[in-house]
Amino acid sequence: MARPGSGLLVPVNGLGYPPQNLARVVVWEWLNEHGRWRPYSAAVCHHIENVLKGDARGTVVLGQVDGQLSPYVIDLQSMHQFRQDTGTMRPVQRNFYEPSSAPGKGVVWEWENDNGSWTPYDMEICVTIQNAYEKQHPWLDLTSLGFCYLIDFNSMCQTNRQSQRKRRLRRRMDLAYPLIMGSIPKSQSWPVGASSGQPCSCQQCILVNSTRAASNAILASQRRKLYGGTAGNLGATGTLAVVRQSNTFAGTSLWSPTSASSGPNNINISMGGGQAKAEQNNLNRPGTQRISMGTARGAIPPGVPALPVKNLTGSGPVHPALAGMTGILMCAAGLPVCLTRAPKPILHPPPINKSDMKPVPGINGMRRKTKKKHLRRGKNPEDVVRRYTEKIKVAPDEDCTICMERLVMSSGYEGVLQHKGIKPELVGKLGKCGHMYHLLCLVAMYNNGNKDGSLQCPTCKTIYGEKTGTQPPGKMEYHVIPHCLPGYPDSKTIRIVYDIPAGIQTNEHPNPGKKFSARGFPRHCYLPDNEKGRKVLKLLIMAWDRRLIFTIGTSSTTGESDTVVWNEIHHKTEFGSNLTGHGYPDPNYLDNVLTELSAQGVGEDNLKD
Repeated sequence: MARPGSGLLVPVNGLGYPPQNLARVVVWEWLNEHGRWRPYSAAVCHHIENVLKGDARGTVVLGQVDGQLSPYVIDLQSMHQFRQDTGTMRPVQRNFYEPSSAPGKGVVWEWENDNGSWTPYDMEICVTIQNAYEKQHPWLDLTSLGFCYLIDFNSMCQTNRQSQRKRRLRRRMDLAYPLIMGSIPKSQSWPVGASSGQPCSCQQCILVNSTRAASNAILASQRRKLYGGTAGNLGATGTLAVVRQSNTFAGTSLWSPTSASSGPNNINISMGGGQAKAEQNNLNRPGTQRISMGTARGAIPPGVPALPVKNLTGSGPVHPALAGMTGILMCAAGLPVCLTRAPKPILHPPPINKSDMKPVPGINGMRRKTKKKHLRRGKNPEDVVRRYTEKIKVAPDEDCTICMERLVMSSGYEGVLQHKGIKPELVGKLGKCGHMYHLLCLVAMYNNGNKDGSLQCPTCKTIYGEKTGTQPPGKMEYHVIPHCLPGYPDSKTIRIVYDIPAGIQTNEHPNPGKKFSARGFPRHCYLPDNEKGRKVLKLLIMAWDRRLIFTIGTSSTTGESDTVVWNEIHHKTEFGSNLTGHGYPDPNYLDNVLTELSAQGVGEDNLKD
């Protein structure tokens, strides 16, 4: 996936190993819910490497180096990150890069998110950006890496090629990532290290050791269930691979490993289902892995009381991790345990009769369909450019931010585009904002866009004319339901239902003639039924009519290309919670979505009284 020369080495089975006797920079990464490997900071990676030198099968307490990561520990043997308060497990990996690459120099590239804070790029992208920056390229197209973004080093901005939305980016210096050198073992699992003696007696280390003991107990319990107490005895076939267990406390293990076949498979255990499934390379499987406790725990010895544990949410006096580890150990021993599950998002309201769905006050109808024809005011690009610009007789000595040539020189598109009425040296000024460009550059920009008769200033995003999008045909429904959203106890709820079927891309889409998918439809979204909520709905209806709500592109969630995706106008898809960030309460949401709509040319001034 990396560009040639980017310095990225491909990891092997989640554990990367560089060639023998070569210096390499080490970057530890964790797999997020979108299937992207996200790098730990350089300080955290130094901490992990230090622990690794002392005990290759040890456990890394991330809170010792970064207070924000205090709930997390990494088990080096299983190569998983474990969150102690929720039980969430995520795979981790150890990647290697050239010493001359961005992580070796301590260079971090970041983009500005919606909250105004800075988010680092994936390390692979960071390396690619740094390579282009060092070669003094004026811009970088990230399409080859699966992202529809254009990096402009002159303005230090990232531009979404589909929505034309810009975000600031920055380059900052930080601690360089750890450098290693020498012979590295070629084995696919960590070497078994000797016990380091008595562990630390602090609460954090006790929790870590409890975590590892619990993991051993779970595996031992499941193997006893499956093989009738003959754990490790696989018979003549030997199809199930050995799973090494981590040492606990003074080095004693709750389950002793035995020899099996030579394939290094890992065991994926599902608690409560009564099955253990062996999968190849299971530790690298995308997505989070949670240990879910079922009610069936096997036979309970007579006279053993049921001991409930209900402190996983942190509301009780017992530490959540201690409560969770206690519950896991009790389950492994066959004791009945009542565990409080992690909260789940409430996506939909309770069932509603059709008679309870009412029209939204002040809005006619309850359904809209996409108009298939574009609203085009100009028959050709020259007419559109001339409509919104005025010619400049004496051009100032500054850059045209489209072609990056000086305005006193000819357009960079000279020889590429030829239009009879527009010469390469002509310069025009946009009427509202006053920004100046080569007229030929504006024509090129228009030809590369939606060609809907509108122009958008690439500098300040001022829209000239009525902007329309490339949303495929579908329908939009909206009505009031008799339920309240969190944070709006005195208002009913406006429910919006979008439904777009799969189809074939047309000339306005990225790959004309190719099929596109439509995942997750119908999509349900929610607004409070108050004055501002109804105003937002009116503007969303206008944006739908202009085909601006959705577009066809690459999903940032799944990575799938040629699929229907949101188009920079955020919606709330959680009805009764805000666990994913797409729900309520969110006191700033209505104001934020009004700003996003205005950026698409759908402002409050468009509403008719």
